[in-house]
Amino acid sequence: MEENKLNAFYDFSHKTIVVTGGAGVLCAAMCKSLAAAGANVAVLDINLGAAENLATDIRANGGNAFGFACDVLDKASIEHVAEEVLSKFGGMDILINGAGGNSPKATTKPETPFFDLPADALRWVFDLNLMGTILPCQIFGKIMSQQKKGVILNISSMNAIRPLTRIPGYSAAKAGVSNFTQWLAVHMAQEYSPEIRVNAIAPGFFLTEQNRFLLTEKESGELTPRGKTILQHTPMNRFGDPEDLLGTVFWLLSPASAFVTGIVVPIDGGFSAFSGV
Repeated sequence: MEENKLNAFYDFSHKTIVVTGGAGVLCAAMCKSLAAAGANVAVLDINLGAAENLATDIRANGGNAFGFACDVLDKASIEHVAEEVLSKFGGMDILINGAGGNSPKATTKPETPFFDLPADALRWVFDLNLMGTILPCQIFGKIMSQQKKGVILNISSMNAIRPLTRIPGYSAAKAGVSNFTQWLAVHMAQEYSPEIRVNAIAPGFFLTEQNRFLLTEKESGELTPRGKTILQHTPMNRFGDPEDLLGTVFWLLSPASAFVTGIVVPIDGGFSAFSGV
């Protein structure tokens, strides 16, 4: 294959990419890198200030991005943002579903056994991760169905492959994201266009604001017992950096993966492959 064609695979000039949960640690790295590769980036986040700050930073570094307030659990909110994105950029090509997370109230503890986890807390985690993926796929996927092309990238988790202790709601919800990714990939290809692809990544352990003080001590920065156990089961013996996601993300979003749909790629330093012995 010619070198020029290889380089063109990862040139996102004239592409508009919508990223939900875009101001989070992992998705912010994606937004910055995709903008640097020429994309127009729509940073969607429930925290408008954070989305606008990230977009401002991207523009200051020569990229093109704008922040939008979006509640991924409110279909009317997503529809409104979709109209804004189309008005601002004239279209959209790629959707990254990065909104998600866990709740301490849906996490087992000595004082809160599984049997006492509140249903509303578990339901919130299910909704944020699974419905927060499905609803944007409905709104932005419909646009793709009309233009007969597009790419959707969902964010699953290593927890979908190997559920962790203490977080039953999050693990189950992410397993749902993986399953939905496969279902939607088949549905879009068969019902609308084989040029609409749907895949997911399954990150392992990355230090984010959400889990930092579960894995490291707040004062000393030393590993917690849970953090030590994770690294003992990660053959590469480190946590991931946000930049570790980018190669796979660029591949799945680009024409380099034109015949790839319905897969979930672990990016976990080998955690999902290690049996512990």
